[in-house]
Amino acid sequence: MPTKLKNKFDVIFARERRMAKSVAFQAIKPKPFSVWEVLIPVVFILSFMRSKEQREIFAQNLLFTKKLALEAAFDLIKKGHSRETVVDRIKKKTDRLLASITQGVYSEAIRREQMKEMDLLIDHYARLIQAEGENYAELVIVAYPTREAYLNFQEKLKRAEEKVTQTARLTLGAKTDPDMVARIQAATAQVRQAEVELIFNSVNPRPPEPSGC
Repeated sequence: MPTKLKNKFDVIFARERRMAKSVAFQAIKPKPFSVWEVLIPVVFILSFMRSKEQREIFAQNLLFTKKLALEAAFDLIKKGHSRETVVDRIKKKTDRLLASITQGVYSEAIRREQMKEMDLLIDHYARLIQAEGENYAELVIVAYPTREAYLNFQEKLKRAEEKVTQTARLTLGAKTDPDMVARIQAATAQVRQAEVELIFNSVNPRPPEPSGC
């Protein structure tokens, strides 16, 4: 049983990584390379690696709340920890993060909204971990028997994420890039919609493989 649960954890986390990388690929458009970067291989490689690194950092940021919530859900199911215990652990981790960031890009208000998002995600991941299936699509179909049920969860998650974004924009003020925010939201909606179509319209569902990753 522990091995089976760990396999599900890995399947779910792999899906979240694919989704985050796909959103990053769509939201962060690489700048055009200059003629010198193209003509000088070393410069070109360095520029290309910086572009890839930027997307990877962006994807890791998108994964922040997902990973904490998934770990909490896993401990709820596998280790039998109480909800209070796993939530308290998240609070302590985010407390340390809040104390360590002094540039004004993280705030208690952002953290509160993230906790609400993670509360929703913990329930979602626990539901998936307890479902039977070999891949993400199969877990979803067992945990959410109808397309409408899964879309209902996705809508709740979208609203929770938007609250985090709105609060972050208030915290960052003029530092906010509204165009980037719009691209992230549009890319996220597109990637998730494609996933829904693939899962619920497939005869033999398999987890989606976003392009460009």
